[in-house]
Amino acid sequence: MEKNAQTAWGAAAVRLRKLLNEDTYDRWIAGIVPLAIEKNNFRLGVSNEIFSEWLTNNYQDLIRTALEEATGTTYNVLFESGHDPAAAELASDATAAGAPTGRRRRPAETDVAQGRYDRRLTFDSFVVGENNKFAYAASHAVADAPGKAYNPLFIHGATGLGKTHLLQAIAQEVLGRRKRARIEYLTSEEFANLFIDALMNRRLPGFRRHYRGVDLLLIDDVHFFKGKEQFQEEFFHTFNALYNRRKQIVLTSDRPPHEIGGLEKRLVSRFEWGLTTEILPPDLETRVAFLRKKQEGNSLKLSDEVLQFMAGLIKSNFRRLEGALLRLVSYASMTGSEVDTEQAEFLLRPIIEEESASSVSVEKIQRTVAEHFDIRVADMLGKRRPQNIAFPRQVAMFLCRRLTDHSTTTIGEQFNRNHGTILHAVNTIEQRMKRDSQFRHTIGFLERKLRGF
Repeated sequence: MEKNAQTAWGAAAVRLRKLLNEDTYDRWIAGIVPLAIEKNNFRLGVSNEIFSEWLTNNYQDLIRTALEEATGTTYNVLFESGHDPAAAELASDATAAGAPTGRRRRPAETDVAQGRYDRRLTFDSFVVGENNKFAYAASHAVADAPGKAYNPLFIHGATGLGKTHLLQAIAQEVLGRRKRARIEYLTSEEFANLFIDALMNRRLPGFRRHYRGVDLLLIDDVHFFKGKEQFQEEFFHTFNALYNRRKQIVLTSDRPPHEIGGLEKRLVSRFEWGLTTEILPPDLETRVAFLRKKQEGNSLKLSDEVLQFMAGLIKSNFRRLEGALLRLVSYASMTGSEVDTEQAEFLLRPIIEEESASSVSVEKIQRTVAEHFDIRVADMLGKRRPQNIAFPRQVAMFLCRRLTDHSTTTIGEQFNRNHGTILHAVNTIEQRMKRDSQFRHTIGFLERKLRGF
């Protein structure tokens, strides 16, 4: 292993640690082995091909940028499989460079099962309205007769409408009736991470026995599997094993199966074997009922006039409504005064602005930024990287992250990029805003234009 490669990687690792959360860093970055610098190529070692492909698709741009900032040189980052991290060697050199020394955490399969259920998220606490009554009824039927009513049950809808609530309600209802039921509730990303961990640590047979042996499997956000062939292959066989044993499968996504691009047709077909149901944004009556339900048991309650006012302004999802209610109740509790609609409007201004921003689409941001910088939207979505196109593209990515509820993965899909590129763009724009007041004004102008202010 070349010394200068070790030193450069140690410095880059410090930067990556600041950009990524601890679990992501420990899982994907800490186990990388710096191999060599050959002309413009920086070779990094990883344990296997799947690890290599994952880093290439999701973190290559971010790693390239970190190396460039650390060394002042732009490298082509290449991943080479078959290299397990040499802990002792890495520890001494990484410490000298100021990099973290821990190896990847190896979570046990039970890690994701501990403390997974929120006792508040039950069928009794779920507010039923026209927008969700079919999804609620189907979920209740599944909990009453797992593997018999609707299998699989596929629930889709936007963020904050109650998909996770229904998953938790199903799990807790089944557990309440069958204490020994084997239930796994996790996100698709957690499933993928545990699969990678089992593969790298030679525990794949145990992983498969565990997940193909449960009585009820609940997976949140299956759109994460988009474009990830290895995970789709693994989940396909897990799905088949459970279905053939008449075990219940419940899945959620932000869109119906046939609209998840990059998903194998055979998996789409299986997702549609049972019942697919959508949760829509709540109507006014359901929003008011939700607020009243959330106030139950509280000694301090807001007036119906204020609840109606809140429900009229915040229409997109229950999560934002709950945040608004908490803000007003906290204010009333601290000041000892009643909250009227005028005070509510003032106190909720940040949430109201978020609500306005949530109506901004990725497409609108792309068009607005393209017009401002006098380029075509097609250029922004293409592969070309000249500065007059790459910089507006980064601005658009930053605004998408700031003005929408979309994840970095979803935004990346809209730009034909991976989520590591989005993280890099957001960081680049934030850093420039800190040092360039004129640029801050430009971003502010674009935000106001997009929000209609």
